[in-house]
Amino acid sequence: MTNRMMNNDYVLRRSNVLQNEKVNQQKQKQTSQRPFGPSFQDVLGKVQQSGKEVKFSKHAMSRLQTRNINLDQKDLEKIEGAVNKAASKGIKEALILMDNKAFIANVKNRTIITAATDDQLKEQVFTNIDGAVIV
Repeated sequence: MTNRMMNNDYVLRRSNVLQNEKVNQQKQKQTSQRPFGPSFQDVLGKVQQSGKEVKFSKHAMSRLQTRNINLDQKDLEKIEGAVNKAASKGIKEALILMDNKAFIANVKNRTIITAATDDQLKEQVFTNIDGAVIV
């Protein structure tokens, strides 16, 4: 073999080695840049699921305690259904009347703002609501 052929052979082998090193480095970068923890899809699914549940504000929780209003799972399902109905009609702030209880809900945030029983409802005026749902 001549020097020229040996040099060409060396250059070819050297370029193959360098290309392989570059490919390995790129693969390492790609795998090292992947984030740890839950995927975006997992987080999005949890957010969407939590967005469907009705929440109670601190004020509403306080009213439930001080006014001795007890809600069971069936009541919570009725309230959630009422919020869903209000949302389907485009209501933003809803008065929900259920049995002898009243709730004010921010429909967009799916949050109960306050609660009252029939004793507190006498001669009361509800303002800043744009719809009512009777359950």
